[in-house]
Amino acid sequence: MGSTPVFLAPMAGITDVPFRALALRFGASRVVSEMVASAEVVRAKPSARARSELGLGIARTSVQLAGREPAWMAEAARRIAGQGARIIDINMGCPAKKVTGGLSGAALMRDPDLALRLIDAVAGAVTTPVTLKMRLGWDERHINAPELAARAEAAGVAMIAVHGRTRAQFYSGRADWAAVAAIKRAVRVPVLVNGDIRSAADARAALAQSGADGVMIGRGAQGRPWLAGRIAAELRGETPEAAPSGGALHDLILEHYAAILGFYGVDLGLRVARKHVGWYLDGVAGGAELRRQVLTLTEPGAVARRLAAGLRDCGPALEAAA
Repeated sequence: MGSTPVFLAPMAGITDVPFRALALRFGASRVVSEMVASAEVVRAKPSARARSELGLGIARTSVQLAGREPAWMAEAARRIAGQGARIIDINMGCPAKKVTGGLSGAALMRDPDLALRLIDAVAGAVTTPVTLKMRLGWDERHINAPELAARAEAAGVAMIAVHGRTRAQFYSGRADWAAVAAIKRAVRVPVLVNGDIRSAADARAALAQSGADGVMIGRGAQGRPWLAGRIAAELRGETPEAAPSGGALHDLILEHYAAILGFYGVDLGLRVARKHVGWYLDGVAGGAELRRQVLTLTEPGAVARRLAAGLRDCGPALEAAA
């Protein structure tokens, strides 16, 4: 039996190219791009191109599309497949109001027939493998993930990732890993369980309760691009490398910071980098004051100097100290 796959989930505004590159280097089995609207891909809006430097052609990377029009989804799939996408993922799980308000993302779970037309359109447009990310249903009265998963498999979907919440829950409460077992029983293709998996112990519990073939790590990876790789190593029975701390963490933060500025340019990059630096420092013992100081700085050199001085006075990464 092979290793249990540990994927990095798509997260808007977080899992961009620089972050995904780090997750892959630390050992994530696969990463998924930020969701990109199919119409934006076809119209080639700059914002879509920035996200869609989507890691096209990069090994172990899936590109996630969202939309509600089969024709747009099919054409977007053809374009990104032609540009080297290895796997195309369809988003039917995003709970954000601006997405569901446009009848995309998790809203598609309220209209399974439309959802299947989208899947048929994408699967019929490309020879690239097509996967699906979904939730349990729209709300507790409409848990239809098992039925939709079975129909998606028949339409050609090669893998399904399930966040163990309904759209109505957003991110409240706890993900219901056991509920994913019904989806696993409904299909033969691999199933990933997603939601509230922040450690190897969580991953083992989620796998045991769901019967899933692998796990997908989402918000737990904020400020911890190494998390998916560490969990994958532990599931293989290996001792993972220690989480970066001290000088190693300083070097990693600066590497990530420079990659963000290089990818977005200085003006936008500074804004994007702040949240990542903040998450890194949230995970360090004694990092709160350093976080406050660093996030007020706007000059890259000043950030580097303050981090170098401040991390010497901080403790290890909190997960390493636990």
